[in-house]
Parts: sequence; structure tokens; C-alpha cells
Amino acid sequence: MISQMARSTSFGKDTGLQMRMLATMFGLGLVYVIFMGALIGGTGLPIPVVLIGVGAMFAFQYFASEGLALRAMGAREVTPQEAPELHAMVERLCIQADIPKPRVAVADQAQPNAFALGRSPKHATVCATTGIMNLLSPAELEGVMAHELSHVANRDVAIMTLASFFASMAAFIVQFGFLFGGGSRHNNDDGPGMMGLILVSVLVYVVSFVLMQALSRYREFAADRGAAIITGRPSALSSALLKISSGMERVPQTDMRQAEMAAFYIFPPGLKKGLGNLFSTHPPMEDRIEALGRLEAQLQSGR
Repeated sequence: MISQMARSTSFGKDTGLQMRMLATMFGLGLVYVIFMGALIGGTGLPIPVVLIGVGAMFAFQYFASEGLALRAMGAREVTPQEAPELHAMVERLCIQADIPKPRVAVADQAQPNAFALGRSPKHATVCATTGIMNLLSPAELEGVMAHELSHVANRDVAIMTLASFFASMAAFIVQFGFLFGGGSRHNNDDGPGMMGLILVSVLVYVVSFVLMQALSRYREFAADRGAAIITGRPSALSSALLKISSGMERVPQTDMRQAEMAAFYIFPPGLKKGLGNLFSTHPPMEDRIEALGRLEAQLQSGR
């Protein structure tokens, strides 16, 4: 089984993930059409103005979100001279995965975590915190970085960025509408007015949230599998996840100010067990460990 997966792709892409990404794109397309209609009807602005305005905001997020996120994390790109071991590890993994080497960044944070950003394999950044580099062994860190590179290879980061744009826009409109109370002034016989726009924005937010949740959980399993295929050591990633989970509990809450980026982390801050995990962007750690254990058994048996 694992050898067949390795033959089909060097970095672990799978049909299930690709189908979910297509379904998410289709769902977001419907959300876009509804959202545009609500904006035009609720604001009374000309269609070209609305399209240009939303298009400009989307383009800004799509092309600038990588840099903005790195700054929010307090991360900076590092050169091979500044972080030779990390660069050498990423370069080796990229050769094994047959993908271009992304930019490498480091965040000076006690939080043990890592994430990947970028709109394509040619325009991507992988980042590790100083906390995770101090916590993990070289083999464990290699498993984590292989996980992030699988996200880059699978191009799922771009889809998550797109989904988060609609959710952010909808949340902003809801807050703006309630803050300025535009519903009573704009409701008339000519259109749904601001209150209608607020209701549609709530719907857009919910749909975007559900799409992100469904894709985010599956993409973590896909990236774990990709890391196992690239490194050949699923147990190293399992060990890393256990250490990260334990290390996360010792990090002060004040150091988790980037919780809005939870979907992009290898392990989200504040991940809870039981019902508290119902709305998490990541599957339960126990499920990830179990899946990696099955991959380990397949590798050892040579199937």
C-alpha cells in the first residue's frame, strides 16, 4: 500500500484531497456569487464598483497575505548562512519530494510550532519557531518540515487562504452593519438593504467556516501521510506531535496571540479534547498518531 502511494507521487498527494479541494472551490464560487449579489443589493453601489473593490481586496490578500502573516508571527526569512542546518534540511526534503525549495523563515517564539504559506510551490515559505527547533530532535524536526512541504506541494494553502478571505469579509460586514445600524435606514422596497446584507454575510461566514473545517482536517492527514512518504519515518512525526502537544501546554497564553492562524499551524494553539475539539481546524492528535502508526506498520512490512 505505502509503496503504491510512493510510486504515485513522491510527496503524498492523494485523490481524496484533490476532490475535496475542487469541492471547496465550487462551494466558494457559489458563495462568491451570492455575496456579490448581496453587496450590490445591500449597498446600492454600481456593479463595477463592487466588483473592483472586492477584487482589489482579494488580490491584496492573495498576494500579500504571506508577508502579512509572517510579520504577525514575528517571523523573518533567514539565509543559509543564518540557519544552515534548517536550510540544508529543507533543501534535502525538497529534493526527495521533487518540489522547488521555498523560502525559509524563523519565528522567535517559545510556542513550538511550524507552518507553510504561499500561493504556489514556486511562491511559498515554510517557517519554524525557535521553540520547536529547541524542542525536537533533528529527525522529529525533519518530519515536521516534511509535513509543511507536503502542504506546499498539495497547494492546499492557497485554497485555505481563499476560504479565509470570504469569511473575513463576511465577518467585517456583519460587524460594520451592526455597529452603524444601517438596517432601518436602508430597508425599502427597492432591495434587501443593509439587514439583508448582514443576514447573507452571516450565511457566507458559516458556509466558508464549514468549508474550511472540512478541508483543513483532511489536509492535515494528507500532509502527515506526505511527510511519512518523504522521510520514510512516520514514527518521527508521531514523536514530534506528542512533544509539541506537551510543549504547547507549558507556553503562556499570552504567547499564543496568533490564534487566528490556527488552520495553518502543524498543531493549533489551544487544541482541546472531546467536544471542545468539535470546531477545531485540526483532527484530534490521537487520530493523527493512529494513522501514522498504520503507515509505520505498512512501511515495516513492505506493503
